[in-house]
Amino acid sequence: MASLTHHFVGLKCQPISRTRIIHSNNKNLINPIIIHTKKNIVCKASAVTITNAQTKERLNLKEMFEEAYERCRIAPMEGVAFTVEDFHNALEKYDFDSEIGTKVKGTVFKVDANGALVDITAKSSAYLPLQEASIHNIKHIEEAGIFPGMREEFVVIGENESDDSLVLSLRSIQYDLAWERCRQLQAEDAVVKGKVISANKGGVVALVEGLRGFIPFSQISSKSTAEELLERELPLKFVEVDQDQTRLVLSNRKAVADSQTQLGIGSVVLGTVQSLKPYGAFIDIGGINGLLHVSQISHDRISDIATVLQPGDTLKVMILSHDRERGRVSLSTKKLEPTPGDMIRNPKLVFEKAEEMAQTFRQRIAQAEAMARADMLRFPHESGLPLNSDGILGPLTSELPAEGLDLGEIFPAEES
Repeated sequence: MASLTHHFVGLKCQPISRTRIIHSNNKNLINPIIIHTKKNIVCKASAVTITNAQTKERLNLKEMFEEAYERCRIAPMEGVAFTVEDFHNALEKYDFDSEIGTKVKGTVFKVDANGALVDITAKSSAYLPLQEASIHNIKHIEEAGIFPGMREEFVVIGENESDDSLVLSLRSIQYDLAWERCRQLQAEDAVVKGKVISANKGGVVALVEGLRGFIPFSQISSKSTAEELLERELPLKFVEVDQDQTRLVLSNRKAVADSQTQLGIGSVVLGTVQSLKPYGAFIDIGGINGLLHVSQISHDRISDIATVLQPGDTLKVMILSHDRERGRVSLSTKKLEPTPGDMIRNPKLVFEKAEEMAQTFRQRIAQAEAMARADMLRFPHESGLPLNSDGILGPLTSELPAEGLDLGEIFPAEES
């Protein structure tokens, strides 16, 4: 500024030839702008006045800033009521009980291949290992539905000595819930599905509600071997549910008995081919194994069952007979053929017409029973068939062939 002043000392303006006064609307200008011009030389002058009040205010702010800066530099904690020690004391006061078995709320904020970090508002974060993320066996943390931002209740199962962080578990909570669910299902006498995962000398082990349950061979309705049952889903009922003793005993036989009450002779059901044997195919019909004998597949002769059926095939079959005591169900697709041999040439047509053909079959049975009753009433001693006082045909005698009567040879009754 001094240098600039030096340059302007002794500076003289040329005589003014014309003078123009321009009034401005700017309130900060207390004087009008006076422009002097002569031979392309223009001089401009303006003045902005800062009031004394504004100057005083700026000085006060400057002083306050300088005092605050000096105080922070010399004594930064002076006048602060909440010290670092107070902060640690408060943290200890509001820290939760980290005893093993304590349930805590937490928010997942980071996941990795081995587990997840969880914020439980403690001095340090807690860790959820992969093996404790779910009651099921998983390979990735995402399979358990764990993701950043998820808030859940965890249980403390340990402490990491290296950094004093807590080890959490979701599996323990799910384990207790699974036992509670099994007790409820047992009380309701419900039928559940269980997948067979292993076998031993006494039976097989199946997963139900995430728990391992034991099914004794005596409680399995079919005559399948342990190897044949592996990876299969079976209908099951609860026999014993004891969490304290870790005993979960299941029965396939009881579940099948419930399902079998819905099976009626002549009814059409949907089944899946489980296995093939030289004498026929075993069909799974809602957890019950039925036998589709080779002679009941088609009216035409079949030399190789594999040319008609394959394991995994879905098909419609008709119930021919049902032995509840022995757990045996005989099936037929032969009775569902619109014309002989359709099961070999056009199985799709057989399944489309299945209900219609089954209805025809049931009518033929009813007609045959009516004729038998009429003969029984006319010739009670010669017929050899039992009939009660109400005229109802009694059970078949043990003298009949083991494979049962072939009702396929019964022809429709002729109209009189």
